[in-house]
Amino acid sequence: MSVFNYEKDADGIVTVTMDMSGPVNAMNEEYRGAMGATVDRLEQEQGLCGVVFSSAKKTFFAGGDLHELLAVDKGDEGDFMDMLRSTKGVLRRVEKLPVPVVAAINGAALGGGFELCLCCNHRIAWDNRAVQLGLPEVTLGLLPGGGGVVRMVNLLGLEKAMPYLIEGRKVAPAKALAEGMIHQVVASAEELVPRAKAWILENKDNAAAAVQPWDSKGHRIPGGNASSPKLAQLLMGAPAMLRQQTRGLLPAPEKIMDCAIEAARLNLDVALEVESRGLTYLVTTPQAKNMISTFFFGMNRVNGGASRPSGFDKYQTQKVGILGAGMMGQGIAYASAMAGIEVVLKDISQEAADKGKGYSEALLAKRVERGRMSEEQKAAVLGLILATDSDKDLQGCDLIIEAVFENIDLKNKITAATEACLAEGGVWGSNTSTLPITELAQASTQPKNFIGIHFFSPVDKMPLVEIICGEQTSDATLARAFDYVRQIKKTPIVVNDSLGFFTSRTFGTYLDEGVRLLKEGAHPVQIDHLGRAIGMPVGPLAVHDEVSLELTRKVAETQLEMGVAGKWGEQDDMAEVVTTMIGQHQRGGRHHGGGFYDYPEDGSKAIWPGLLDLYYREEVEIPQQDMQDRMLFRQVIEALKCLESNVLRSVDDGNIGSIMGIGAPVWTGGLIQFVNTYGLQRFVDRCGELAGQYGERFQAPEIAREHAASGTLFS
Repeated sequence: MSVFNYEKDADGIVTVTMDMSGPVNAMNEEYRGAMGATVDRLEQEQGLCGVVFSSAKKTFFAGGDLHELLAVDKGDEGDFMDMLRSTKGVLRRVEKLPVPVVAAINGAALGGGFELCLCCNHRIAWDNRAVQLGLPEVTLGLLPGGGGVVRMVNLLGLEKAMPYLIEGRKVAPAKALAEGMIHQVVASAEELVPRAKAWILENKDNAAAAVQPWDSKGHRIPGGNASSPKLAQLLMGAPAMLRQQTRGLLPAPEKIMDCAIEAARLNLDVALEVESRGLTYLVTTPQAKNMISTFFFGMNRVNGGASRPSGFDKYQTQKVGILGAGMMGQGIAYASAMAGIEVVLKDISQEAADKGKGYSEALLAKRVERGRMSEEQKAAVLGLILATDSDKDLQGCDLIIEAVFENIDLKNKITAATEACLAEGGVWGSNTSTLPITELAQASTQPKNFIGIHFFSPVDKMPLVEIICGEQTSDATLARAFDYVRQIKKTPIVVNDSLGFFTSRTFGTYLDEGVRLLKEGAHPVQIDHLGRAIGMPVGPLAVHDEVSLELTRKVAETQLEMGVAGKWGEQDDMAEVVTTMIGQHQRGGRHHGGGFYDYPEDGSKAIWPGLLDLYYREEVEIPQQDMQDRMLFRQVIEALKCLESNVLRSVDDGNIGSIMGIGAPVWTGGLIQFVNTYGLQRFVDRCGELAGQYGERFQAPEIAREHAASGTLFS
């Protein structure tokens, strides 16, 4: 049976229903054979009046086969170009059919799926939030190589097309209609094919309906072509602005811009060839390999439950108690209520609890203002949050999350006082970023039901949650915690207990190396500049100010009290610098009046002059590449140690956690994936060089040496 069902009706309209053998329709070898045969048949069809492309899947068309793209290596470029030319040639033949062709879009059409739609003369979509349209290839280090760059520029114009190409912007059908990306929407999926056929019959005598805009005589690109004076200023400044955003670390946006400009300069067929060369270049880059491996395959495995214990039915949390209505608690309350969960937000006073609920009210008001929610929906969400100062309101919660300060005595006191409010089999979660879960669980009467649920700030924006299993945490408890995180539409990674877990422990090495460079005499501005140059969102000193030096000190003191602290005291650069900054100069961080930086009232910030007097030595020269590698390799080495010691349960959890939790450079695909494309042996060798120059902390972990010896990639 053909994977493209071909059916001609009495009016001469052929409906091609795509139903490929996999879970989705995708541009793979099976597609190329089916589409080629279908177009051959359409070109020979007698009495043809029009063509409708529809889908038997929930997704209209999912795009390129990423397994194929990931397999393309250096030396394969010629074969890949030939495949692209063949694929695009068939799509060009679709455009050249002498009858109107309509895309009946019943589900998501992203990447190659939307490129197929662009080859159709008319595009009709089901007006449903499940339907997304766009070209998100850039998010995987690629460009739309099936004609997407060229056709979007010709359809919308260079300036208007840029956000869809360079940012990978995805839109719902109503927005796509307003933007001119599609022509019609319908209220139900069942209306799509009938409406498509009706449009064909309405236009059967209109020859222009079968001609694409860019194939029409006298076609002009909206807004002008690349030589238009109106676009000259844009084209002069855009590359520099883009370079500033990507820092030269992401080749895909720059290559997309090049191809888009050429599309606005050349005729369509030549521009399609330029686009193919662009994708051929990108598909072999380490950045694309890293981003595809992690952001598609790794993310799907993580969200799909690879780290969730099997054998437990999916659990829906009905009522969650949140203890502490401060910054973290109020964010957890909002995320939970938005998922339809009943929330009890408790603090030590009614005033504090009400203030915490007010945070949700403010966020919901913004949604209403932007047209993303009605007043009735806002009221319904707010109605799910009970702000209280009474423990009795927690009765019957199937999940309670403690979100108070990082103080073990306080956390233990709260656990003892309110754990009995849980429903039978209920789960106790601690939102801690550093304190060992096994230690905290000692205050629980049911340690098997005790688990770490570490959110990131601000909770409403940060997509990751780190779930931490203590020594006695049961699989049933982990399954429930995992399901809750997915229920509130966040991505869970699962780790085993250790000091700092995975994210805080790994992120701490970035802060530590920044402080070490400072103490060695490097200029603080250069340190932060080079931290950003490797792709970190913020330099180590600047982000340490945001986290606060005071918090670093308090966490270290708490860990010492618990007897679980690492190095903190004599011969410890971090301890010396933080103690000096706080104890001698009252510089505890941004929210303590200033730290490494000053923060004037005008909103600017600048290095605190006293920092230069304390640490900067002009005669010190540390090679720039060494500084960059030190800040990146410290994090990579720590991530590998977490994997080696079973703190990390999987490579995927490490990669996703490092990107989404601590802002690891996107181009790496995550701290562990980075090693795969950097080169296993090359990584071990570079670690040795850094260790010889700067200390044992840079020695490659044994797990890296083993993989280098066997040539086995981390997966």
